[in-house]
Parts: sequence; C-alpha cells; structure tokens
Amino acid sequence: MCSLEKRGNLFILILTGQNGEHRLNPNLFSSIISALSRAKAESTRGSALVTVSHGKFFCNGFDLDWVNAAGSDEETQQRFNLLLDYLKQLVLAFISLPMPTIAAVNGHAAAGGVVLALCHDYVLMRRHRSVLYMIDLDLGIKIPEPFMALFRAKISGSARRDLLLRGLKIKGEEALKMGIVEAVYDGEEEVTNSGIEMADDLAKRNWHGEFYVEIRKGLYSELCDILGIASKAIATP
Repeated sequence: MCSLEKRGNLFILILTGQNGEHRLNPNLFSSIISALSRAKAESTRGSALVTVSHGKFFCNGFDLDWVNAAGSDEETQQRFNLLLDYLKQLVLAFISLPMPTIAAVNGHAAAGGVVLALCHDYVLMRRHRSVLYMIDLDLGIKIPEPFMALFRAKISGSARRDLLLRGLKIKGEEALKMGIVEAVYDGEEEVTNSGIEMADDLAKRNWHGEFYVEIRKGLYSELCDILGIASKAIATP
C-alpha cells in the first residue's frame, strides 16, 4: 500500500508493502493511483509531489508471486496483463498530474520499479545502495510499446541501450553520469530530504498546474500519442 501526506503545497507519497519490497500488485497499484487522484483533486497553484520509500527497495517490480499463484497458464497470463494495464494507468496518472514530481529512489528499483521512477519529472538516487535494473531480458519478457516510449522519452541512446539490452545493474553514481538521474546522495535520509527540498523549491515557483501538464505533454509528445493523451486548450490566466 501507500500513504499520502500533505505539507502545505507539498504532497509526499510514501510507498509501503510486504517485506519492504513494495512489489506492484493490484492493491499497491490501486493505492498509488488513488493517492495521485487525491493529489490532483487537492492541488493548488504551486503544488509539488515527491515519492519516497523505506527499506532496501524503492520498488522491486511486479509481484510475480501473485502472478504465479494463478490456477492455470491462462489465468497467469491474465494476471500479468492486468499488471501491465495498471502500469499504463500509472504512467497516465503521473503525466496528467498538474505539478512537478520527484522520485527519491533510496533503494533498488527493478523492472516496473524503474518505470515508476521514470514516471516522475526528476529522479534522485542513493550513490551506492540502490540500483536501477531491468530484468525483462533475463526473464524473456517483451517490453510493451508504451513503456518503450517512456524509456525513449526519458533516457538517451547508449544509456537506454545499456539498461535494456545489456541488463546492467546501474548504481547511483553511474546513473548520474549516464544522465538518468539528477543527483545522488550517500544515505536514505539524504535522498528523502533532498527530494522534499527540491519539491519545496519547485513549489515556490507557484506554477499554474494546467499549464505545467500541457508543457509536459508537449515535451513527451510521442509517449502521449501512444498513450492516447490529447493536448488541451486552456486560456491564458
């Protein structure tokens, strides 16, 4: 599950879950999407959101134990497809959120956890005790186009290749050099506090949320086209 705290104009999304792995299953997906919906509804001019977690993992990807607990091969595939649909909904929710977003990745992020981090406008990371890791090639899983479009939008050429085609476990310092993250910090508390400070600084700009969303859509136009997100005409305030 997750919780959503509000501190003035700041929303802090805190990931929780079994054994601290924060694995993505229908319950966690629904909890996050519901929290984002609440943040959107309660947002004001100058809002911002930061996502944090506690423990060894930021998010350890899909809950494959839940997937594999199905009673048949057909139901197993249905469960996996359901998680893919939820992940797409999550990307949609973040793109449509009318405020800057920061992921404070203070633990490992694998597969769907990497997607979750990249949904944010900015990613901060621990220097040594966290990695970004796409396990899809190891598991023989094809990455669906909406998420490939997200990788194309957020990560440049060779870094994207090494993440997806070499299956590298990318530590914070490497991720910084590759341009995947904005900054790295030594400890969990530093990552969390820096994420909150960054969100606070962005909130002080007092941006209009609707214009922020439309500029984000324009920046990631290919991704939005694939997801079916249309631009919206809004009047200048």
